[in-house]
Amino acid sequence: MAYSACFLHQSALASAAARSSSSSSSQRYVSLSKPVQVVCKAQQAHEDDNSAVSRRLALTLLVGAAAVGSKVSPADAAYGEAANVFGKPKKNTDFTAYSGDGFQVQVPAKWNPSREVEYPGQVLRYEDNFDATSNLNVMVTPTDKKSITDYGSPEEFLSQVNYLLGKQAYFGETASEGGFDNNAVATANILETNVQDVGGKAYYYLSVLTRTADGDEGGKHQLITATVNGGKLYICKAQAGDKRWFKGANKFVEKAATSFSVA
Repeated sequence: MAYSACFLHQSALASAAARSSSSSSSQRYVSLSKPVQVVCKAQQAHEDDNSAVSRRLALTLLVGAAAVGSKVSPADAAYGEAANVFGKPKKNTDFTAYSGDGFQVQVPAKWNPSREVEYPGQVLRYEDNFDATSNLNVMVTPTDKKSITDYGSPEEFLSQVNYLLGKQAYFGETASEGGFDNNAVATANILETNVQDVGGKAYYYLSVLTRTADGDEGGKHQLITATVNGGKLYICKAQAGDKRWFKGANKFVEKAATSFSVA
């Protein structure tokens, strides 16, 4: 009696590679480090029980081989991720949209509102639950300027609102060391500036690194977005400590600052 026996051969499956390269990016395939090819051959046997076992083995291996090239359903999830049962796109829950009086901004979802008032004209403040150094502030003050560009360059604008960077509280004599000038225990460096037109209005974007002699947090990254609308100066300032900045806090600060816009 004839029966089917299957053998596994290590080979490159050209057809599988072609299918993977031509498929869309949204479809994932389970790949093996060494492709397996299933080859079935008919052989003669003398015992019926061996023939039945061989046929079952052949069927099992063929089903397994077919599963190798099958597409992963949307419900499948990588290790550590929640399964997307219905295959719908996941909503970004890292930020919450906030609409204020004449402005809107994306606030990190894990930051809480704060009643602390730190700057003139402050109308909004949020802080990181675990570290108040990471925070978001929005200030609205009257102005006679028609556009943010009427303040001059971004650097000139910053010199007119330098209270945003904090004031030096110590005025004793100190030596020049560690990058600080004589009698100075704080410094600010502008890392980047940018001017963009959004909805017909000019916006200033500034990235500033401030440091203090006590080495607190290794410094603070402060991102400032500013514009003028309807006789008002709108300023959004988001910041995080230098240590946490490089541990992932930067994405929350950058998103909050760049999402700010006026109505």
